[in-house]
Amino acid sequence: MTECYIRVAEDENEEPMEIPSEEDGTVLLSTVAAQFPGACGLRYRSPVSQCMRGVRLVEGVLHAPESDWSNLVYVVNYPKDNKRKMDEMDAASAVKIKRGVQKTSDLIVLGLPWKTSEQDLKDYFSTFGEVIMVQVKRDAKTGNSKGFGFVRFTDYETQVKAMSQRHMIDGRWCDCKLPNSKAGPDEPMRSRKVFVGRCTEDMTADELRQFFMQYGEVTDVFIPKPFRAFAFVTFADDQVVFFFLYGYNLFCVGHSVCPHI
Repeated sequence: MTECYIRVAEDENEEPMEIPSEEDGTVLLSTVAAQFPGACGLRYRSPVSQCMRGVRLVEGVLHAPESDWSNLVYVVNYPKDNKRKMDEMDAASAVKIKRGVQKTSDLIVLGLPWKTSEQDLKDYFSTFGEVIMVQVKRDAKTGNSKGFGFVRFTDYETQVKAMSQRHMIDGRWCDCKLPNSKAGPDEPMRSRKVFVGRCTEDMTADELRQFFMQYGEVTDVFIPKPFRAFAFVTFADDQVVFFFLYGYNLFCVGHSVCPHI
């Protein structure tokens, strides 16, 4: 029997590919697998019964049904496990593609030291990826930093990475997150910082740290200079701040805590 070609596709609705047969009219499974990696057999739809039928496979050789491949389209069989893995890979690829087209947003950076400049901010966040915008918010009259700023990345994956951790900038822990107006219902903006009022001039950062450590891990204590009778204490866990706001029997206004140290 002379060589012929049979039509093979991954799905009945797809355009088939012609696969060469051997001189005896059989088709090697390895020939099919060369074009469809992972293939373990072929099947076809019977013109009579309209049911799917399997092609006989013997020691890696596929035999034509009734000794004639005819002009049918043969569909590739895959092992169930391989098919599942391929589906999972396709799903993972779809997620990556979806993420790839997501737009980045302006992120707010909280807790910036007063001395941090826009160049400092850009230099720091450039270690995560390409930065297209940085801004340090300043007082219109004095030009002094307000202690927060904004950053925007080129890639969405870089944005996610930056938001997933805390940042040590110029010796202080800072938070990088979506502003309240852009945070979704599943991404509430949770502060880890409390404002401590009624501080006396002789109060030190170590004293504040020692006092507040009894409620949770303290990551930063900041007392403005020149002295302004207040300070900021930052905790590792935002639930500690919730405790101060709603469960701590001290005078609290917003995030203002007045301890009797």
